Amino acid sequence: MKKLIALFAVSAMASTSAMAAIALSGTSSVSYDDNGSAASETSYDADLLVTGTAGSTTVTVGMDVEQTIATTSATMSTTIGPVTVVADMHQVDEDNNDDGDGDLIADSDDTGVTISLDAPIGDATVGVDNSGNVTISGTWSGITMSHTSKSAGDTTTASGSIAGMDVSVTNKAGDTTWSLGTTVSGVALTLASSQKVTATFGLAGNTMVVSSIPAAASAAQDATNYSSASAAAYSTVAISRSLTSGATLAATYSTSNDSLTLKASVAF
Repeated sequence: MKKLIALFAVSAMASTSAMAAIALSGTSSVSYDDNGSAASETSYDADLLVTGTAGSTTVTVGMDVEQTIATTSATMSTTIGPVTVVADMHQVDEDNNDDGDGDLIADSDDTGVTISLDAPIGDATVGVDNSGNVTISGTWSGITMSHTSKSAGDTTTASGSIAGMDVSVTNKAGDTTWSLGTTVSGVALTLASSQKVTATFGLAGNTMVVSSIPAAASAAQDATNYSSASAAAYSTVAISRSLTSGATLAATYSTSNDSLTLKASVAF
């Protein structure tokens, strides 16, 4: 493993002097929320993603730039034959406010280096990372399946399209979640195990999404997260339209606080 990390470091150093391509992309938006009976507010967001590629090595850096420049992500990856090395160089800074929505108590450190080996065996692919997790994945008869064995609890996923219906099932450490999606008369419907239901309509250049969000139970504080308050069920209706200028206008109404949010955004 030390040799692989050293080889990755050499590849990274070489890429700094011979970066073949640098791509810039990002998003920007401004939103006005009347907040129902509460005071209205305006918010802004601008994100920038810098991607540099040299051969099989890619470096990506994400930034928030609406007020002060703050790094949100920094990764470097390279492929050496069947071996893929990924370095996550940015520690995530969570919003640790004890405001009743279950925020993390302390920041998590997700920096590190992951080394994986993909070995195709018939129609299946076997991968092993530096944490000792073993993943077997593949697609059979149109159904994509993946199983990851790890000490914190195995994870198994299966997804596919059956008789015009998109089905996805995930079992993580014994906890199963699922979602169903289909299209009826041009209306895209989805149903999740959380009881969330969404319906998407296309109306003369507009898109309307109606969502029903189920109630959430309260949760007590534990060693990792603050407590979270219970929340009543509510619904949202969102209408968006793409303009020839490249921008998107959206209006969202929520029954949770009888509010209307207007948002203009652009991606580049």
